Amino acid sequence: MPPTPAAFADALVLTGPTSSGKSAVALELATQLGCGIVAMDSMTLYRGMDIGTAKPSAAEQAAVPHYLLDRLDPWESGNVAWWLTEAAVACDAIRARGLRPLFVGGTPFFLKALLHGLFDSPAIDAAIRVRLEAEAGTVGPEALHARLATVDAVSAARLHPNDVRRVVRALEVFEGTGQPISTWQDSWKNAAAPIPVVALDWPVELLNQRIDTRVEAMLAAGWLVEARRLLESPKPLSREASQALGYRDLFEFLGGGTDWNRTVAGIQLHSRQFAKRQRTWFRGLKECVSVPAEGGNLAERVRAGFGLTIPA
Repeated sequence: MPPTPAAFADALVLTGPTSSGKSAVALELATQLGCGIVAMDSMTLYRGMDIGTAKPSAAEQAAVPHYLLDRLDPWESGNVAWWLTEAAVACDAIRARGLRPLFVGGTPFFLKALLHGLFDSPAIDAAIRVRLEAEAGTVGPEALHARLATVDAVSAARLHPNDVRRVVRALEVFEGTGQPISTWQDSWKNAAAPIPVVALDWPVELLNQRIDTRVEAMLAAGWLVEARRLLESPKPLSREASQALGYRDLFEFLGGGTDWNRTVAGIQLHSRQFAKRQRTWFRGLKECVSVPAEGGNLAERVRAGFGLTIPA
């Protein structure tokens, strides 16, 4: 059975687009408020994917208890239902230490599941998925994404064309039920958990600059070496790991698909596009309280967004 909203009722959530500074603020908040941090990120789940996911350092993890990091090998898959169950277990472990759970991350579907639970996924003929996946290999992912836009504009706006797995899932639900998957998702039956959510907000131009700078810093820190090591894993990478933001571009470069300058520019572009989709998701969740990330006293302003003060 999936966890109920009550499993997360005392939690806090800090979210925001990639490169918005969530981790640094979370460490400050966790110290001030007595929290353990639960990673709300679909890629920091994977061992060996450290630089490209901006995973908290060993020192940061030693300073504040972190949960749901390094839980899977890169050839394994972890879906949102698995993550939600593991998140409930992590919250229990945090409370056992006398701390409060603080979710930190920017994976929108994880956030929506945390707040509203999981919708009853309709059963679809497996042959539809097989056919659509084959089409993705022949006509290309962009063509499938364009088809999705004609039948489910809401989902198409949220999904990148290269996210073949979710694009195929959205199309198969529409073909199998006659209804867009966004309609199914909006009809989730679980009551929303009363969890305070703050989303860090940057002006688009400044955020894009931060994204470009961070990509350069991660590459300078050895991201390409990390990607090469992943390709040398003893088993083929899972679909999730192989399509992770930035890693996909590096894998293509290592395979001789493009030159270095185009690879770097591609990672930066795809990261900016991902941030745009994240902001769209957060704006669509009424629970999200937007807090400007510019200026001083950010932790204090985030606490105010949560409706909290520093304990006396």
